[in-house]
Amino acid sequence: MPMHERIIPYLERAGLYHLARLNSQWFWLDEPLVSAFVERWRPETHTFHMPFGECTVTLQDVAFQLGLPVDGEAVSGCLGEFETYMEGGRPAWEWFEDLFGERPPPNKVKQMTVHFTWFHERFRVLPPDASEETVRIYAWAYIMMLLSTQLFGDKSANRVHIRWLPFVANLDGMGRYSWGSAALAWLYRCMCRVANRNVTNLAGPLQLLQSWIFWRFPSLRPAGFEVFSFPLASRWSAYLPPNDGKEQRVIRYRLALDRLTARDIVLEPYSALDVLAVVHPEILTEEHSRMWRAVTALIYFAVIEWHQVDRVVPQLGGVQHIPEDALNVDWLHAKDGRGGDRWFPHYYQKWHEHWENRLNAVISIERVADPGPSADYLDWWYREAQRFLSPGAAFADPRGTQIPPEAYQRGSSQVPRRSQLPDMPDNRRVERRRRVGTRDTGRDWRWLHDAMQEDDAGGDARPEVDHRVRRANARHGRTPDDTQHAGGVSGFATTEAGGDTFTSRAYSQMPEFTPTMTMDLDDQLVSPRFYADFAELIRDDAGTSNVQFGGQSYQQQMPDVQMETGAYQPQLTEMHYQAHDYQGQYGVDLNVPAGSPLDTWFTMGGTPQSAFGLDPPRDDVGQEAARPTRVRRPARCGTGSHLLGDFHDVARDDRDG
Repeated sequence: MPMHERIIPYLERAGLYHLARLNSQWFWLDEPLVSAFVERWRPETHTFHMPFGECTVTLQDVAFQLGLPVDGEAVSGCLGEFETYMEGGRPAWEWFEDLFGERPPPNKVKQMTVHFTWFHERFRVLPPDASEETVRIYAWAYIMMLLSTQLFGDKSANRVHIRWLPFVANLDGMGRYSWGSAALAWLYRCMCRVANRNVTNLAGPLQLLQSWIFWRFPSLRPAGFEVFSFPLASRWSAYLPPNDGKEQRVIRYRLALDRLTARDIVLEPYSALDVLAVVHPEILTEEHSRMWRAVTALIYFAVIEWHQVDRVVPQLGGVQHIPEDALNVDWLHAKDGRGGDRWFPHYYQKWHEHWENRLNAVISIERVADPGPSADYLDWWYREAQRFLSPGAAFADPRGTQIPPEAYQRGSSQVPRRSQLPDMPDNRRVERRRRVGTRDTGRDWRWLHDAMQEDDAGGDARPEVDHRVRRANARHGRTPDDTQHAGGVSGFATTEAGGDTFTSRAYSQMPEFTPTMTMDLDDQLVSPRFYADFAELIRDDAGTSNVQFGGQSYQQQMPDVQMETGAYQPQLTEMHYQAHDYQGQYGVDLNVPAGSPLDTWFTMGGTPQSAFGLDPPRDDVGQEAARPTRVRRPARCGTGSHLLGDFHDVARDDRDG
């Protein structure tokens, strides 16, 4: 859409005039080049991992490349339910009609978005004799298109979201927002998404990313673009990349990045005199320039990212130290505004407070004549980083790790002080490993089945049984075949109609996430054959000194082991059953404690006191193994002479629901 002269004052009041100057020509993207860089993007650090160290797009780059203000209020609010969350707010489409004089036809509307073509056809040409009211309406339409294309475009690439209605309705107040930090947050989020191997489309302010590459890496920029103005991204407005052989060009760019050295990046491209001569003075004021050094949150509605400038200190003229551990924001990466509208300043209150206190997050950087990484940093980087992505045979001088002499001359810098925030891991991933029904649970139940098979050697081999504890969704009554997981289900013990399965509630640390488990009572665990095998095992215990269970040797006697049933403190849901008296017919003393202190999972005579101090079992990645959710019985169950009677009663109660 052309920028009419009469709407320029409205753009200046909104703080978007410099960005609108980039809208005069179509911007072409070098897709293979951007793809090669995205391969090196790390969502954990929000940086590109290069052979010589880390680099990234910062708020400084946003200010120079796009001319956007980086200091101000966070760009946030709600997505469409204005009448619910905003004082004086109105229903979205009524508000839309009041601003633009009409509603778009139904075929141009999809949920809370309007197709580009409606804005283009309706507001492309401003009448020469338009009144000031009409000019203001055209300015509103232009700004909504500008935000939806140049800064916050999504993968649909053809729709305008009505979340911008409260902003354009108050044009004089748009200048108080930090549009630069919001645009950088959206670029970070888009690159974090596409870092997933299953995501192939990239959105966001890609002209910012490509211009950053060209300004920082002279060996990758096209030739013949020496004249530039402000904003600096306009330098490449006439660039037209080749459109053929994209796969081969990605390989060539990947190899070119693998061969980059510290001398191939321009750490301070904006300090040149010819650049300072064209930059708008407002960009260089202390109010905005101090934000370049802020290690703080970047906010764009439901998108919260982290400005980790302490990992790219040389880009701001300092010596790079070994950085602190990156803040874990996996939980924030899982939030994208779907699943219902909300007032995001309240939902992300802690992160908004951190942005409001952003001046406290500004780190001190001592400028030096030769910025770059220190020797300690390079030694750490060469040992820890994955510096190369191309096959080793593609290198002429492959992987030289010798620290250059100038790195020793820089010395080592002190780690800048920064605000410490707690990690925000995605607990759904953590709970997924602890959930009942994982491979760890199946493995720990399987030892009993294997022991039965070994004990029954010489007889007819029973068919293999899958002892994995299956999961189901208790809320919807789905079977394990109908769903892949049971996340988010809450409730109490229920019985599914038409099947012999029960559902028990398991507790997790996240209140909104409650995994469930089901156990099929048709399993051999409660079949008559199981009791016969169990009796045979007990008889064998009485006549042998050692019994092999799952490859472990169990002693029949336990010296000086006493059970303190009175010390039992239930932690999960208690389900008490009144067991009937049952006189066992087997010649074995069931008052003898468990046969081994090593098994804290399943002991026929109860868990001995000596086992409580043992380390919990570990899975094959070193994490504490998931323990199955069990409904605890009265303490005497499995510790006295009525073990088999209780066993029969418990199984019958479970079968009857």
